Amino acid sequence: MLLLRPGPTRGRGRGRPAGAPRCGLSPPWSSAWICCWALAGCRAAWAGDLPSSSGRPLPPCLEEDYHFEYTECDSSGSRWRVAIPDSAVDCSGLPDPVRGKECTFSCASGEYLEMKNQVCSKCGEGTYSLGSGIKFDEWDELPAGFSNVATFMDTVVGPSDSRPDGCNNSSWVPRGNYIESNRDDCTVSLIYAVHLKKSGYVFFEYQYVDNNIFFEFFIQNDQCQEMDTTADKWVKLTDSGAWGSHSVMLKSGTNILYWRTTGILMGSKAVKPVLVKNITIEGVAYTSECFPCKPGTFSDEPGSFICQVCPRNTYSEKGAKECIKCDEDSQFSEEGSSECKERPPCTTKDYFQIHTPCDEEGKTQIMYKWIEPKICREDLTDAIRLPPSGEKKDCPPCNPGFYNNGSSSCHPCPPGTFSDGTKECRPCPAGTEPALGFEYKWWNVLPGNMKTSCFNVGNSKCDGMNGWEVAGDHIQSGAGGSDNDYLILNLHIPGFKPPTSMTGAMGSELGRITFVFETLCSADCILYFMVGKKLALCTNNITDFTVKEVVAGSDDYTNLVGAFVCQSTIIPSESKGFRAALSSQSIILADTFLGVTVETTLQNINIKEDMFPVSPSQIPDVHFFYKSSTTTTSCVKGRSTAVKMRCNPAKPGAGTISVPSKCPAGTCDGCTFYFLWESAEACPLCTERDFHEIEGACKRGFQETLYVWNEPKWCIKGISLPEKKLSTCETVDFWLKVGAGVGAFTAVLLVALTCYFWKKNQKLEYKYSKLVMTTNSKECELPAADSCAIMEGEDNEEEVVYSNKQSLLGKLKSLATKDKEDHFESVQLKSSRSPNI
Repeated sequence: MLLLRPGPTRGRGRGRPAGAPRCGLSPPWSSAWICCWALAGCRAAWAGDLPSSSGRPLPPCLEEDYHFEYTECDSSGSRWRVAIPDSAVDCSGLPDPVRGKECTFSCASGEYLEMKNQVCSKCGEGTYSLGSGIKFDEWDELPAGFSNVATFMDTVVGPSDSRPDGCNNSSWVPRGNYIESNRDDCTVSLIYAVHLKKSGYVFFEYQYVDNNIFFEFFIQNDQCQEMDTTADKWVKLTDSGAWGSHSVMLKSGTNILYWRTTGILMGSKAVKPVLVKNITIEGVAYTSECFPCKPGTFSDEPGSFICQVCPRNTYSEKGAKECIKCDEDSQFSEEGSSECKERPPCTTKDYFQIHTPCDEEGKTQIMYKWIEPKICREDLTDAIRLPPSGEKKDCPPCNPGFYNNGSSSCHPCPPGTFSDGTKECRPCPAGTEPALGFEYKWWNVLPGNMKTSCFNVGNSKCDGMNGWEVAGDHIQSGAGGSDNDYLILNLHIPGFKPPTSMTGAMGSELGRITFVFETLCSADCILYFMVGKKLALCTNNITDFTVKEVVAGSDDYTNLVGAFVCQSTIIPSESKGFRAALSSQSIILADTFLGVTVETTLQNINIKEDMFPVSPSQIPDVHFFYKSSTTTTSCVKGRSTAVKMRCNPAKPGAGTISVPSKCPAGTCDGCTFYFLWESAEACPLCTERDFHEIEGACKRGFQETLYVWNEPKWCIKGISLPEKKLSTCETVDFWLKVGAGVGAFTAVLLVALTCYFWKKNQKLEYKYSKLVMTTNSKECELPAADSCAIMEGEDNEEEVVYSNKQSLLGKLKSLATKDKEDHFESVQLKSSRSPNI
């Protein structure tokens, strides 16, 4: 088996130019030395050290003549960046090798590694990057690095060589947006090998709807040994038309990915292939270039990690920065289109008619509507126009079993009565009973026990569309807005009850449905009819006590009791001479569903609080209430059943069912039964409130943030734990230095302020004492002689003369008021004291 690993070819050299990486230590006679010397000779020639074959000097290399690559990582985790000349280019003077980024280095999403300067740069408009990941979302052809290997499963008939053509023509086939598996009974593997510099993961979307084909995904290392992560290699089935997803963690090193399918042909029926798209691999060393957006998508901002889908009636080519609008009058396009299509002329298949509910006069209006979104044109030569709406017609009669009672709507007949839909409901004659059932002949409004919808995983606009429309004497499907739209008509039947005359009959059917249909499709369409009902099956002499999905026509109902809840008396094996366990006396405990609530009481059925242990969680228990219409001498009102559903993450899958300790048989009176059903499936879906983050220590400027579930965990499925986050941070040593510096500065500032205010306080105390002495002196007495010396700490303030000079504004004001009042100007005179006093 030959496996190709994507990525540029890298080499190592010995006897290299200055600064080049060294070769590993190998014996002089080994091939590694020969390759190294050859590589050194090549690099010397690129640098101009060796003459050209013609003897003429080589021209200097330009930037467009070469590109940069990294060498393989050595044991210390380092590598070199070297210049590699392009093919068919002869030049000299290549840049010298320089030390490259560490092997685990990668750029962030939306960026790529610019090899010339070895820095991360943002992707331009019209491109995207996953940073340390690669994505395969275009399948017009098999991408580079992928390969197909087909074999045939050996059987008792003979080996694969016995087939005339073998499996040479079996392979995975690219189909544009996805790749499709084989449809035959060959085993075909889609293989891709990738070398990761750090741990990562692989993620892909798939459709797997046919269990006649085995689909597995597993991983091998470079020694062809399966990795530990392939324990769950069998991929789960998906619903028809729905895309599922699968993700597996990858280890650093070489990972060989296998998507393998094996078909099991059942007669002439062909298997439905497996579809795979959007394969994403995370954990590659670096991305040296950005990927252009595929046709039908665009990227209008630099640094994008994903391309957006073009809306309806627009298109784009590869690497588009924006979507181009179609000519809305003559063209149209679906979402994510790479081109516009011409609008066809309108036909009778482009509109439909509906009937309005009956009015008080017993009339209904016929309304015509275009199928949305409308893609046809009315202005073309062969086009038809929408018929006028509003024509009134008599309402059709009610369906059998219903009567309008003089109103505009139909109502079901009361129990014990019947009607053909045109007459009033009448009691059944003596000795007869109503033949219960639904018969829908007229379709003026959708019956109450029916609902219609449109479903498509990739088309959110389908959710608001009506899947089916009533049309008088029939009901018809609408038209989907895109491929893979599922137009669903759901009929709910509360239950089946055969007539009393047939209750004791053996092997009688529970019910029957009959309908007439016609398929008139303007495109590829398939009509599915599915009947599903989950029942508890209690059988006589057959040990099968599981909950099964009953499909019409698939089971034999002989000696079978099926209901929501049923009971069988089991005779153990080796008892009374029996070799196997037997069951007998099957009875129905619940054939009618009453409702579900978190309350402990519903319709006189009560679950006492002390009947079961108290739940350790804060999640309320959910109670399902049932009843059985079958009466007995001891249960004149019939039997009833209450099931308490409790969240218990420790019991996955179906969980366990227990009965009250006070009532070992599940009932204390024989009429009301109680069960406690503990399962992880009863737990709510996980949300962001169910986990918390743990921040690690700051190491070398980086900090890891991990996400863990809250304990105990009371949720299942829902959202997954986010990947650990790496962010930049400042170390504690740095903040200690900053804190010490701020503390020292604050201390010096406080000391300076203390000294300043202390000196200021001394001056104020002296002035205050002097003022007190002056105030206490008598007015008639002359003040005592002062010393002509200035005391320590005293300013010679008496030499200062202050005058209350007016400002310019004050002088102007005084001039304006000169005639009205006298103006005085006060001047403080200098104190003069005689030295003799």
